[in-house]
Amino acid sequence: MRHRRKGRVLGRAPSHRKALLKNLVSALFLTERDATYDDNAPKNPGQIVTTLHKAKEMRPLVEKCITIAKKSIPHAEEAEKYATDADRGTDAYKQWRKSDDWQKWAAARAPVVAAQRRVLQLIGDRQAVAILFDTVAPRYADRPGGYTRIVRLATPRLGDAGLRAVLQLVGEDERRNRRAERPAFESDVPEDDTNNGPEASGDDADKKEETVAAGDAS
Repeated sequence: MRHRRKGRVLGRAPSHRKALLKNLVSALFLTERDATYDDNAPKNPGQIVTTLHKAKEMRPLVEKCITIAKKSIPHAEEAEKYATDADRGTDAYKQWRKSDDWQKWAAARAPVVAAQRRVLQLIGDRQAVAILFDTVAPRYADRPGGYTRIVRLATPRLGDAGLRAVLQLVGEDERRNRRAERPAFESDVPEDDTNNGPEASGDDADKKEETVAAGDAS
């Protein structure tokens, strides 16, 4: 019996399963990279295609990482008050390192560093952690939860016919109601437009009068 053993095994050993989930979560965050991190940005940011069972297993880990990063945002904003714009190695930077502002900056920045190390322990990718803290977490600063969604795909995976799904990061336009525009057909055009206006209707009336006059003459 599997008492107190929650989660799906996914047909893998524990170490293999943990490595799989780490790679999937890192891949999801890496889809949000732009020219700042890599010139070859993904075409569909914020989503990956995997099996349905893997998506359900990695979703709690994604939510946990975003929550940890989001809680560090106030500390990062507090540290920015004591930061400097000087380049590393310059005289201004060295003076800042010796000042009290650096002590305040380091104290305010400590929770952020701890959060980054915690997320790095969970997913094991430094670039994914940087993208999470710089791009993904600020997006959900005012959202209490529910950062992802799972959308099932109709077509199964080739080879083993496994159920596929798309794990997506919820966007900012979730509350907007998008309606598809109805295409226009020829039957929707008003009759006046098909007759080309009043001039065309007048020509039709003249033709009818000529037909009637021809009938009376005969």
